Amino acid sequence: MKVAILGYSGSGKSTLAKHIAIMQQIPCLHLDTVQFIENWQTRPDEEAKALVKEFSAGANWVIDGNYTRYYQAERLEKADQIVLLLFPRWHALRRVVTRYFNYRGKTRPDMAEGCEEKIDWEFLWWVLYQGRTRAIRQHYQEIKDAYPDKTIIVRNQSELEKLYQQYH
Repeated sequence: MKVAILGYSGSGKSTLAKHIAIMQQIPCLHLDTVQFIENWQTRPDEEAKALVKEFSAGANWVIDGNYTRYYQAERLEKADQIVLLLFPRWHALRRVVTRYFNYRGKTRPDMAEGCEEKIDWEFLWWVLYQGRTRAIRQHYQEIKDAYPDKTIIVRNQSELEKLYQQYH
């Protein structure tokens, strides 16, 4: 089984990916751990792409994150299931703030070592506006249109909980 999880920041991509990986006993890759190395430094692009290419060549996987430059088109094509987490902006903001208080001063399990949880105005602006531009919304619609038989759209917590139950 191959599952690609995409969606807005703060929608629960990494948590869902970890759950699916555990329940299905398949490897999981959080693309934030590919993008960032210690102390929020960016990994060299060729090295990052090589990591994703090697991982996605596996027979089974779950990969969470958007990152189009990390072979997103290929990941979507290979995936047996695509999950789009499209929570409303204020719900995502609430989740981001909760996550911050849960991990403040620590590194989340789905981040590179040494990338302590942080929140700043730039990230808040991303969660509320920059990460939800017309082009981004259109991109998610194009994914849904290109892969209607294997795309699941989750827009709220109730739908997310139902999806979790499918993987028990």
